[in-house]
Amino acid sequence: MRPSSRVLEMQESPIRKLVPYSDRLIKSGKSVYHLNIGQPDIETPQCFWDAIHKFEKKVLSYAHSQGLTEYHESTIDYYKNIGIDFDKDELIITNGGSEAIYFAMLACLELGQEIIVFEPFYTNYNSFAGMAGVKLVPVTTYAENGFDLPKMADIEKLITKKTKAIMICNPNNPTGTVYSREKMKELASLVKKHNLFLFSDEVYREFVYDGQEHVSVMEFPEISQNAILLDSISKRYSACGARVGSVASKNKDIMKNIMKLAQARLCAPTLAQVGATALNREIGDDYFIEMRKEYQERRDIVMEYLKKDPEIICLTPGGAFYIIAKIPVKDSTEFATWMLRDFSVNNETTMVAPANGFYATPNIGNDEIRIAYILKPENLKKAMEILLKGIKEYKKIEK
Repeated sequence: MRPSSRVLEMQESPIRKLVPYSDRLIKSGKSVYHLNIGQPDIETPQCFWDAIHKFEKKVLSYAHSQGLTEYHESTIDYYKNIGIDFDKDELIITNGGSEAIYFAMLACLELGQEIIVFEPFYTNYNSFAGMAGVKLVPVTTYAENGFDLPKMADIEKLITKKTKAIMICNPNNPTGTVYSREKMKELASLVKKHNLFLFSDEVYREFVYDGQEHVSVMEFPEISQNAILLDSISKRYSACGARVGSVASKNKDIMKNIMKLAQARLCAPTLAQVGATALNREIGDDYFIEMRKEYQERRDIVMEYLKKDPEIICLTPGGAFYIIAKIPVKDSTEFATWMLRDFSVNNETTMVAPANGFYATPNIGNDEIRIAYILKPENLKKAMEILLKGIKEYKKIEK
């Protein structure tokens, strides 16, 4: 008996596939600085834990499929506070942003239809598309111009009878790129012209630096029936393990049918929604101001080190907490593996994610790595120092 072709064709996660090397290294007594995964080291706000500790019901029951009432209401209020109004039936709570993406694909596309996506992109888009039986059509963006969106005419060339949606992540994982209002307006016009869905992953909305603004897909009323907003509390409140996200749209017919999917999986985790309600109700602007300062400092540390090597190509990203850097090696997977298997400084090494796994086009990104700057500044400096020494040493031995 063999596994299905769907799972056989799925790629391994470039973020997690080197974990066995890391685990063996840690068991041997060495330390690993993890820059491979977007797991912040900032503490989850205490109000999350307090709300769960105060939960007094004797039965941990199902929540509504649409979401725990209190959390659903608090999420609508969260959006209202940033200028986005949703009716009750226009938002559904999901098991993380991952389920929101999968639900959107299932509800909006037929088998075999296509989604245009800008690569490099969050690697699990590939997995969700495979699970949903749809195809991603990649449009390559480049380190040399900060992975900005290409000209709309170049995107339009890829639109066929099979195209049903365009997908963006803004601010972007894995590049950190923030799309300007002008670019978003152009994209909205293209979507309207061809009557496509626009899936917008806005998980990193609060992570925008240097005075830039985040522009939501919901700010363009002309595509209100095309826009699908995908979100999560994972990064916003440093609560990745809570697995609480949402999918929202002004298209009530789409939301009505996404509800069928939500009912089939019963509900998102009840206790996590209890804690998340407190986050939405009690966390204010001061929290996000301080968080942005912290991550901007971390970004600047990474860029300071990358600029020390003139062969590294990387423009300063404007958001999220990731950087894709083009480094002077031929195979970043081999390099990342070597860093864990053969290289250390004072019994410490650095783990990064090979970037080729963030592309759908074969043989692209082999000389790029993704760095998640999610460590405290003192640890981040050590990690980057080791990384630069590793690149220098690896160049001597790479065949």
